[in-house]
Amino acid sequence: MPKRLSHLRQKEWLSMAQETKSKQALATAAVVAAAVFWGCMGLFVRRLGAAGLDNLDIALVRTGVGLLGVGLYLVIFHRDKLKVRPKDLWCFFGTGIVSLLFFTWCYFHAIQATSLAVAGILLYTAPIIVMLLSVLLFREKLTVPKVAALGLAFAGCVLVSGAGSGEPLTTRALLYGLGAGLGYALYSIFSRYAVNRGYEAWTITFYTFVFCVAGCLPLADLGRIVHVAAADPWLLLWYLGMGLLTAMASYLLYTWALEHLESSRASIIASVEPVVAAVAGVVVYHETLTWTALLGIALVLSAVVLLSVKRKT
Repeated sequence: MPKRLSHLRQKEWLSMAQETKSKQALATAAVVAAAVFWGCMGLFVRRLGAAGLDNLDIALVRTGVGLLGVGLYLVIFHRDKLKVRPKDLWCFFGTGIVSLLFFTWCYFHAIQATSLAVAGILLYTAPIIVMLLSVLLFREKLTVPKVAALGLAFAGCVLVSGAGSGEPLTTRALLYGLGAGLGYALYSIFSRYAVNRGYEAWTITFYTFVFCVAGCLPLADLGRIVHVAAADPWLLLWYLGMGLLTAMASYLLYTWALEHLESSRASIIASVEPVVAAVAGVVVYHETLTWTALLGIALVLSAVVLLSVKRKT
């Protein structure tokens, strides 16, 4: 009888382990999908910028449409997910203000102070920050595959962005760029706290947008946003596309993935974003993709594969 019981427990453990691996594979795919949507954000920014909106106007459009999309879904189908404990609101203040709004403000200033390539590299210090904070705050293990994948991903981002052209980096640009990386990283950290308190992706994403929109409203020009759309009604489709894809869908996917992946692992996998941005530039704007950029793409994808392969425990 004990042998029979031991055998059943072993089968149960193997079944649970297999289910966990399946969820981790789906979570990895969700992070990649989120990174793809984020990588396409430049297409929307260029179009709306050309129409006359400034960076913070675009940020308000993006998060505002995302908020409406998530809010309508929850009000119609899952009102219970709108409930949060007042003592946990600091988590959403962290994701919405400290992370999303602070990241946007720093990054937009960084791209004005230096080139897009250099700003992008400073932004992708985020996985390093996430890894270090996750080790300190959540006791995540600092494994050899993680460190190797982090090195591959960062080197790949450098090559894809084409940095290293000899442009001097000012202190102002450095601080804004590192601030953007910190804000970008803190979303994974604050979301992890919210997940650990029992909140799901829909709830976290909704209140992230609530706080971010509240922070954007005093800084953006709502009248200009309305005026530009009235002058060209087709821009409403761009508003919707940007909000639903690069805000609603991407943050829902990434936040759901954090329920099944370590924060450090998810952040490294999200390094696919600059690869997608580079490919989008080639396809849509016929930009040149150099051999160094192709090598960078290979390195980033290698990092994702390294974190995705199954290892014996």
